[in-house]
Amino acid sequence: MSLKGIELQIAIPKTFDAGKMAEQKQQLIQAGQDHAGVLTEKEQVKNRETVIKSDRSAKTDSDSKNGDSEQTPREQSQQKKNNNNESEMAHPYKGAFVDFTG
Repeated sequence: MSLKGIELQIAIPKTFDAGKMAEQKQQLIQAGQDHAGVLTEKEQVKNRETVIKSDRSAKTDSDSKNGDSEQTPREQSQQKKNNNNESEMAHPYKGAFVDFTG
């Protein structure tokens, strides 16, 4: 395919325009990725520095022995209810039925 002089006068400037547009699009994509990376980094720093959920602290043996005499009867009954509820809870993924068939 050979190009004539008139066709080259139109084709060459359009090639430069297309190259500029492609470069701008590439820069826009890169800027978006950079912005997303910065936001992700900020979120990770925030998650590292904040406490999401605190677990109930476990008592040591000495704390529980000393604490029993200082607890009110209401606190003791609530603690017994909590212990009963924890023991009655079923395991989330283990079943109660065992299938012995081959």
